[in-house]
Amino acid sequence: IGTAHNLLSALVDNHIHWGNEPNLDSRRVEWKRVMDMNDRSLRNITIGLGGVPNGFPRQDGFDITVASEIMAIFCLANSMQDLRERLGKIIVGYTKGGKQAITAKDLNADGAMAALLRDAFLPNIVQTLEHNLAIVHGGPFANIAHGCSSVMGTQASLCLADYVVTEAGFGADLGAEKFFDIKCRKTGLVPSCAVIVATVRALKLHGGHDEKALTEPDAAAVKAGMPNLLRHIENVKKFGVPAVVAINKFYTDMEEELDVVKSICEENGVKAILSEQWEKGGTGAKPLAEEVIKLCEEPSDFKFLYPDELSLDKKIETVATEIYRAGSVQIQPSAKTKLKKFERMGYGHLPICIAKTQYSFSNNPKALNAPEGHTITVQDVRLSAGAEFVVVLTGDIMTMPGLPKTPAANNITLDDNGEIFGLF
Repeated sequence: IGTAHNLLSALVDNHIHWGNEPNLDSRRVEWKRVMDMNDRSLRNITIGLGGVPNGFPRQDGFDITVASEIMAIFCLANSMQDLRERLGKIIVGYTKGGKQAITAKDLNADGAMAALLRDAFLPNIVQTLEHNLAIVHGGPFANIAHGCSSVMGTQASLCLADYVVTEAGFGADLGAEKFFDIKCRKTGLVPSCAVIVATVRALKLHGGHDEKALTEPDAAAVKAGMPNLLRHIENVKKFGVPAVVAINKFYTDMEEELDVVKSICEENGVKAILSEQWEKGGTGAKPLAEEVIKLCEEPSDFKFLYPDELSLDKKIETVATEIYRAGSVQIQPSAKTKLKKFERMGYGHLPICIAKTQYSFSNNPKALNAPEGHTITVQDVRLSAGAEFVVVLTGDIMTMPGLPKTPAANNITLDDNGEIFGLF
């Protein structure tokens, strides 16, 4: 995926260098480069320095590969033909004055990109520790992308099993909303049930317990953090899908803490089932599986959160108020201008893909639990014409992350025998 993306980047600059038609304005190039590494110094760079042989100098930048539109296209395409057509629709930039959008197809790049992706497009079959079938295919992050595995993988799974479990990244405010409003909208998939995964440790954190002491018993903090879980349950119910809470049990969890989760969920009309697969394997997940089967037999009234015909700014407002419980949405003037431009270009019907911190319902990562009445700030928007959605960047979210003060790489080493240490 990274190679296909950067092939298009190279073809863009080659097109500008030779002055090919259509005449792409080097000041209006929308297509960045990608790499599969966190590196904040590459967010904004200048390329083409060193004179005429090295092309036209212009401002550019890198995103992380999982945020690439090609990753999204890869995961939403339902056939090889669909893959190539979507790749061809990618808008790489505009002519002078921004009058005409220039696509990957205009640069004759769609065929070569599709060829690079041909083998990768076939779903990966993986065997679990208990010799069961799993399909692992595609990996867009749910905070900065749409967070769902590939349509091809899901369709293949539906042909091979009676029940298919597919993950949507992070919480119900990110992965689940995007699974429902983007993946299901684009494929016609109708989910029968939603499994909301919770941990006692996370609830304690939302309840105000010290982040460095989450293994210490604190049933009061679990109770105080339950509004966060209840918010996720409410959000899933907005889509008309039956839900069950899976308590991903850690050996440090106390019975009293687990009882708090179970009782409060039951009071709110949802079962919370212990999921002990980490310790006991498949047997530990059997009660959860039985509840999922039961819920799948119940009628589902699945629906999207917003209709296609709603304007782009109203779609943003709907997700922000209904899912994030924001009191208001503040869209920067430059982002408003872009939204109106996208609608004039005929893309107003597309769903939105909001890029937001995974740590909070707000765009402030420090606002834990279940904040209400906050302001969602939209800093920028990007059109993903091939993936067929509009990316909405909120708060301080970055599509090229930086490394922390002490990167994990500092703890990884190789001994004299070639054994790697420090990965976990």
